[in-house]
Amino acid sequence: MALRAIDCHVHPWDAVSVQHMGGGRLAAMAGYFGRELEPVSLDALADAYRARDMMAVLLATDDSTTSGLPPVPNEHVAAAVRKHPDVFMAFGGIDPWKGRLAIDEARRCREVLGCKGLKFNPGRQHFFPNDPRFGPLWQTAADLGLVCLFHTGLMGNGAGVRGGLGFKLKYTAPIPYLDDIAADFPDLTLISAHPGWPWQEEQLAMARHKGNVYIDLSGWAPKYFPPQLVQYARTILQDRVLFGSDWPVLTPERWIEEFDRLDFDPEVRQKILVDNARALLGLQAGEVSAG
Repeated sequence: MALRAIDCHVHPWDAVSVQHMGGGRLAAMAGYFGRELEPVSLDALADAYRARDMMAVLLATDDSTTSGLPPVPNEHVAAAVRKHPDVFMAFGGIDPWKGRLAIDEARRCREVLGCKGLKFNPGRQHFFPNDPRFGPLWQTAADLGLVCLFHTGLMGNGAGVRGGLGFKLKYTAPIPYLDDIAADFPDLTLISAHPGWPWQEEQLAMARHKGNVYIDLSGWAPKYFPPQLVQYARTILQDRVLFGSDWPVLTPERWIEEFDRLDFDPEVRQKILVDNARALLGLQAGEVSAG
């Protein structure tokens, strides 16, 4: 059966994972997206993606140094991949403030857990990616062939709450923070996650200039995509744009339905939904299967 899409931005939302959403985060997310988000087991999530003829990249996360909250464990997403290899891939969550332990965990993610990449949220983790202290982590990821995904732009978490739950958007600008490390570590492949509003033009410029930078289109309903983003995705960035839903806050069905209204050429649509992710994540023909 043909694979319809590879969703590059999926958050585990089972009973283990939602423990990370303490400190008012869960209520803030529900308020921002206008609905309660009930836990879904990873087995049920796998069945849902299998029924859609899609694969999904599960994103672990760890901001325990700054939040004191438990991470979404890397072992947890790796176990889901082992159980459902036809549907799931995983990016490990790394807390960059853990120094040598972060580097060791990045290596373990690749060599023991089989992760395809690493996930970072500078707004929640309170760090500037171009801080020289984190250079050894980026070099390790590059050496291991781990793709590094960074949240950029407006954070849904905390949006509309007084003080934004303490999260600071200064950390989520693509330039200079991601652009610097893309330049300094050319063997490191980056995903700038989400249309990076209010820095959309900077994000597009960075991706146009740095061949090791991809953009995932998660977290925004496509009907709200700015015209310039659509134009670049249709043309000169068509090989480095990725489909991501940001499930559970957006469903793949809604995202693709609205995306199809933008009238992309079929070959470009295929790149964004499947082929770019397949090449980026090094999937072999046998791995790209919906079961």
